[in-house]
Amino acid sequence: MRSLAVLALLASSPLWARDAHYEGQYVDAHLHYVDFMQESEGMDAMFNAMDKARVEQAWVFGLPVVKKWEQSAPRRPRYFLGDEAPLYYYSATDDLLARAIAALPQEHRQRLVPFISGINPTDLNAARHVEALIERYPGLWRGIGEVITRHDDLTALTEGETPRANHPALMKVYRVAARHGLPVLLHSNLTSLREKTPIYLEELEDALKENPKTRFILAHAGTSGGVEARQAPLETLPAIIRALLERYDNLYVDLSWSVREHYLLDDDKPREVWLTLINDHPDRFTLGTDLVGHFDSMKKILNSYRPLLNALPEEVARRLASDNAKALVPEKGAAAQ
Repeated sequence: MRSLAVLALLASSPLWARDAHYEGQYVDAHLHYVDFMQESEGMDAMFNAMDKARVEQAWVFGLPVVKKWEQSAPRRPRYFLGDEAPLYYYSATDDLLARAIAALPQEHRQRLVPFISGINPTDLNAARHVEALIERYPGLWRGIGEVITRHDDLTALTEGETPRANHPALMKVYRVAARHGLPVLLHSNLTSLREKTPIYLEELEDALKENPKTRFILAHAGTSGGVEARQAPLETLPAIIRALLERYDNLYVDLSWSVREHYLLDDDKPREVWLTLINDHPDRFTLGTDLVGHFDSMKKILNSYRPLLNALPEEVARRLASDNAKALVPEKGAAAQ
């Protein structure tokens, strides 16, 4: 029997110091098949990376925007944040993905969970576009997203009306999602540059409370690298996420990209406040790489979450790494109604 002194020492030790090693499989719940030029290394490269990273399944989607090549540009743009031209909404991204999946053998197709992403979130026709895609590819789609609304520099560079989580066009999309049982992966920054408060939180809450039958996954926990890389992280983020999870049963949180880099880990040690939050809500978080059309860093990115997974109880780590993502999507793709 352990002495009381040893038990007290264990109880007072930081969670990340506990001796554990996550060896399970992953579901990559945030994977773009194409990049911002609508180009991809292809399915063979993607599956090769999945195998090396122990990814048994992936939520896969295109990108809803593409970089324009203007005649005044000295060369074809290579990066979406370049200032030589804007981006515009590109609905063909879903067809690119659907056709690539259709060419796969069945054993590969069953490892992919395709999402519809090629919608303009400010177009009142967006919901009709979703319905048309479901009719065009019956039984394929198992989610909607990544829907991009507030997204730092990307928002400013995208042509047209500014998207927001509570835009009337998206409210119609959310109702379609609920009707088909499809979760919605939503990118909605909570704040902006030079702002220290969550100025966009109300937009997100409007979407959540007006659509209680729609399951939302908040991409990157409401953060974005274009903001956090240039200013101090939002100190109240863990408290905000906790309050949202406790207020809205239809909300889940994606831990990928900027939230990992700027919030979850401190010198490869998980922060206690996030460990506590995940332990308190073990079925409400998912994990993803957020790769865009290029897949060779998949294993490296997922390995960077090992300190977090190792610090969690084994069951909670497994839920975060795979089980929660599996539970969020329907077993079969949507059919026309």
